Amino acid sequence: MASVILPANPSESRPGRFGVYGGRYVPETLVAALDELEHAYEEAKADAAFQAELSSLLADYAGRPTPLYFAKRLTESLGGAKIYLKREDLLHTGAHKINNALGQGLLAKRMGKKRVIAETGAGQHGVATATVCALLGLECVVYMGDVDMERQDLNVKRMRLLGAEVRGVSSGSKTLKDAISEAMRDWVTNVRTTYYLLGSALGAHPYPTMVRDFHRCIGREMKAQILAKEGRLPTAVIACVGGGSNAIGAFYEFINDRQVRLIGVEAGGRGTALGEHAARFQGGAPGVLQGTFSYVLQDDDGQIALTHSVSAGLDYASIGPEHAMLHDTGRAEYVSCDDAAALDAVMKLARTEGILPALESAHAVAEAMRIAPTFKPHEILVVNLSGRGDKDMGILARELKL
Repeated sequence: MASVILPANPSESRPGRFGVYGGRYVPETLVAALDELEHAYEEAKADAAFQAELSSLLADYAGRPTPLYFAKRLTESLGGAKIYLKREDLLHTGAHKINNALGQGLLAKRMGKKRVIAETGAGQHGVATATVCALLGLECVVYMGDVDMERQDLNVKRMRLLGAEVRGVSSGSKTLKDAISEAMRDWVTNVRTTYYLLGSALGAHPYPTMVRDFHRCIGREMKAQILAKEGRLPTAVIACVGGGSNAIGAFYEFINDRQVRLIGVEAGGRGTALGEHAARFQGGAPGVLQGTFSYVLQDDDGQIALTHSVSAGLDYASIGPEHAMLHDTGRAEYVSCDDAAALDAVMKLARTEGILPALESAHAVAEAMRIAPTFKPHEILVVNLSGRGDKDMGILARELKL
């Protein structure tokens, strides 16, 4: 159930708050675990050896820095702004999720936790977590909704091959929200021995801050690369937004560059009615869900609404609290893209650039395709291509009748 009551002292500035949003709304049994996690993370941030090990793995294991690629044929076909793609799809495991999984995996090992649990929607966070657990010799359990297991069967097999136990969730909508709920129940039960490796910039403090920090490498690289290639900052940075990890990673380094537009793209699904989409800023209201205060899709009684997206990774009823703050302050703008436009963007990018994007990332590509013709040729759009589309071939084959 979601609450529409504002937190006490909403203007108070303290760790874990993004304006009025964020916080820590969890069972009492998890408070000590979150305190322990926050303390361990603050120590790790200040530890040169931890940062050096993470940097080494990001470079030599994950494949950072990722290229910033000028999409010449896509640009020419649309007219208007130059379109660049930040190629997170080229990372090991096929998406940006490995950045955060490596950071938190090292943190779990540092804390002496032998068992790691995670949730996943599109399966990419689950694959990244299973990969890191195999690398570090940790037990891994991944919770995944039954609906997502069916539409992301390839990633389920990848996780199992890597040694993870994948537990299907048959409650609720059988998607990401329900996977998170089951993972949190597991954590409450096994809190002393288990590390919860949350995959997006949401949940209780310190997760939104921690996940953002592990993905800041995206924006740091993006800024340096576009300055090297073009000698100026982009007109806009565009990223898809489910929970919000790839988007906040891309946006954060540009927040103080007021001339750069930050555009988040939510899942418009198949309609505007509640239950037909996952556009939190176009149909949601402030509330509490799964540990944090943010925008939530909910009915008039505060019950969590069903969601829909052709992309499993954007199919979630809430959004990270930092995005809620960026929305309310007007620093970032959030739009939605429906299923049909995302599918069209997959086809367009595949046939102009030979790049098959994940359906999640295709929402950002679709927005770039929509607005590029309205810009002048010297203006620049940078799209965070957060993942590759191999995992979506079953959906694409059905929807595009391949």
